[in-house]
Amino acid sequence: MAEGWGKALKKDSYDFYSAGIEKHGQNPNAIKVMAEAGVDISNQESETTDELPIQEFDYVVTVCGHANEHCPFFPAKTKVIHVGFEDPPKMALAFDDEEAKLDCYRKVRDEIRTFVISIEDHL
Repeated sequence: MAEGWGKALKKDSYDFYSAGIEKHGQNPNAIKVMAEAGVDISNQESETTDELPIQEFDYVVTVCGHANEHCPFFPAKTKVIHVGFEDPPKMALAFDDEEAKLDCYRKVRDEIRTFVISIEDHL
């Protein structure tokens, strides 16, 4: 969702790539709630940092505690910024109702949007 918001809101200022410690494939709930907000992430795939098209970054933003704790090493010129968001799939486990599960994703979707809008305040 962060890559989707970045490309939708700040593509003229930054190049956004998303990668994780592990590959998880596409998340249909994330795709659905982003589509509700007018952002298509259906072509995005889960990647690891080794699979990204470039390997040198000015900024790396970690969005969950696990990624922050296990983030790969980046050269000293790379500024690593941690912004902790709850993990929607884990949050959704607490609910049986599909709409309640989607609300977990919507909550984090909206928090990420707010962060991306104000990203310059964190760099």
